[in-house]
Amino acid sequence: MNVVVEQGDDRLAVQISGLSKQFGGAVALADISATLPYGRLTGIVGPDGAGKTTLLRLLAGLLTPNAGQLVVAGVDVVREPEAVHLQAGYMPQRFGLYEDLTVMENLLLYARLRAVSVAEQGAVFGRLLEFTRLGPFTDRLAGKLSGGMKQKLGLACALMGKPRVLLLDEPGVGVDPVSRQDLWHMVQVLTDDGMAVLWSTAYLDEAERCASVLLLDKGRIVFDGDPATLTRRLEGRCVRVSGFVEDKRALLTRALDLSSVSDGVIQGEGLRLVVRGKDFSEIKSFSDGLNAKYEQIPPRFEDAFIDLLGRTSGGHSVLADRFGKVSDRQGGTVSCADLTCRFGEFVATDHVSFQIRQGEIFGLLGPNGAGKSTTFRMLCGLLKPTSGEARVMGIDLRHASGAAKRQLGYMAQKFSLYGLLSVQQNLAFFAGAYGLDGAEARSRIEEMVDIFELRPFLSAEPERLPLGTRQRLALACSLMHRPPVLFLDEPTSGVDPLTRREFWTHINGLARQGVTVLVTTHFMEEAEYCDRVALILQGKVIALDQPDVLKQQAVSAEQPDPTMEEAFIYLIGAAREKMEVGV
Repeated sequence: MNVVVEQGDDRLAVQISGLSKQFGGAVALADISATLPYGRLTGIVGPDGAGKTTLLRLLAGLLTPNAGQLVVAGVDVVREPEAVHLQAGYMPQRFGLYEDLTVMENLLLYARLRAVSVAEQGAVFGRLLEFTRLGPFTDRLAGKLSGGMKQKLGLACALMGKPRVLLLDEPGVGVDPVSRQDLWHMVQVLTDDGMAVLWSTAYLDEAERCASVLLLDKGRIVFDGDPATLTRRLEGRCVRVSGFVEDKRALLTRALDLSSVSDGVIQGEGLRLVVRGKDFSEIKSFSDGLNAKYEQIPPRFEDAFIDLLGRTSGGHSVLADRFGKVSDRQGGTVSCADLTCRFGEFVATDHVSFQIRQGEIFGLLGPNGAGKSTTFRMLCGLLKPTSGEARVMGIDLRHASGAAKRQLGYMAQKFSLYGLLSVQQNLAFFAGAYGLDGAEARSRIEEMVDIFELRPFLSAEPERLPLGTRQRLALACSLMHRPPVLFLDEPTSGVDPLTRREFWTHINGLARQGVTVLVTTHFMEEAEYCDRVALILQGKVIALDQPDVLKQQAVSAEQPDPTMEEAFIYLIGAAREKMEVGV
């Protein structure tokens, strides 16, 4: 039923009634209605292509709806799209600032755009710089900021002119847990002061902390309310299986093939499973066969999200089947010893050493600017080390980087495909770049098109695709030549939980086939899939062990069973304290 919009209702920050938007023949939003009050943080969640960004752009007056009414802070957005810009601050999904301008120059630009007078600017800038803690960096180019600092600058610019409504399109994407926590605290202060904040997110632990959520799917609102209300629907349906000695990735595949299991993920050394009903007989037989135990556990919002949408990729990877075993290849390891990289006086990577075993999934974690991507690029042969040694498949990258590169697949942190080429042309280009031609190249391209469901998009430009589809294309290109070593730099950044599960089904399957995987991520739940994790801070490895061992280091009376994210925040904080006192 449509909500009747009364434009004069000052209690409501956002009023939506019968809102629809189409792009050509594609329906982005279909007759949605909602009302949002001031002083509340509302999460906007949903799978890729659900309509989240379209909704925020409509609210910001950047798009015109095909039908419906839309009022933001008392302004009719359809009739007065320019007027809404003074009432609503908008932070786009992609970094919307000017990278060749400094922090202060970006603030000055947005002050002019938001009609902040010269007399007011000093006080406004001082307040925003203190709020975001960017005061020491006013002369730094925006393009040289870390991911977390870029998002804080984007937030500062969105807050210019004291908007009554704040629209944030996935502000946590590419941001480490510590910086994301900072953003979260900032937004809490704003809502406490009466601002209405809409926070679009792919991180469902963020959505779980919102006062309310709008869950979109295929352009429609499928849930509107307190996230705890949706989560309670799964009470008594979530279990943890633990205490087994078998390979957890293989067991997850088996568990997801059970008729009673609707979803499952690896959680430390155990499995977290969601059952379709409350009959646990199949789970009991599964656990008994492993000499393992199972116990009911509280549901999470993510469990309810997956259950409501009813779409999972299962636990079986056709990609891994096609890939074949690589265990008979020699020296399928990655190693570095005292690997160091300096840029002038700045030390980006400082004597980093580790070795990754064949078939192991190794996680490289750390806050923005810690040195992860620099280490990654040196191990890929894309950046020459200042000193130290790096080897891939036993090949020394200092002397034979070309030979080493042919042994690995690399999916870059930033979308690295060619925007002027179509999906089909990108696939053909990368096939050629990896030395494939003729019938073999055509066969591999066809294989990737089928596995990653790219056929409807072959003539499209990559930049016009939904994020999840773009990431599938990037992964397909990195695997075209079936490399025995795979480097993934934040492969699931910003994608929804459905796509994230699909990716990890493939990654787990490839590891079982003997592929060695090095992965970076800011999504700490993904660290649970790793056999071992290295934490990097200020270019140094501060911890290296299995995820459960790292979590044990964060145990306290207040935190008896810490999550991986809580362990990350604790270990990074403890290491920073030691560095500050020179221990």
